[in-house]
Amino acid sequence: MRTFKLQVQTSADGYMAGPNGEMDWMTFPWTDDINAYIDAMTEPVDCIVLGRHLAEGFIPAWASGPAGETQETIDWMNNTPKVVISNSLTESPWENATVAGGDLTEIVTKLKSQPGGDIITYGGGTLVRELIAKELIDELHLFVNPTALGAGMPVFPEARRRLRLVTARPFACGITALHYEPERS
Repeated sequence: MRTFKLQVQTSADGYMAGPNGEMDWMTFPWTDDINAYIDAMTEPVDCIVLGRHLAEGFIPAWASGPAGETQETIDWMNNTPKVVISNSLTESPWENATVAGGDLTEIVTKLKSQPGGDIITYGGGTLVRELIAKELIDELHLFVNPTALGAGMPVFPEARRRLRLVTARPFACGITALHYEPERS
């Protein structure tokens, strides 16, 4: 079974976006230590899962070769196959991406049962919360920024979740990576 990872930026108080979807609170630029950590975390990944709304910005942004990113990272993001979760799209408008619609549990179970490396999702918010609520994530990698928002889009659905801390790692840029695994009942 493949491992399904979540990598998400959060505020110190657990939000992945501000009340109006703001993302201006995230810490940049990143430092070499966090980049090395992410490289090691994504090295075994050979599939990216995205929600449709995130895919609409994410895929074109990486295709344009964003400033400040290494060519190696740009190539990895562009060359890694993507699955876009959507019930409104019937086919992918993007290169190297397929669309999967229907029951989320069935989609993820099928992806995890296929041969290959790890799978990673970066969200968006609705997809992240649904994946967590349905207990489909194997590893949660929360990149906690040194900012409290007070309100916004929470990472976790309203139901209580028990997590086991695997590692906590602070970085020179001020972000702390918290790697959790869900405690299954």
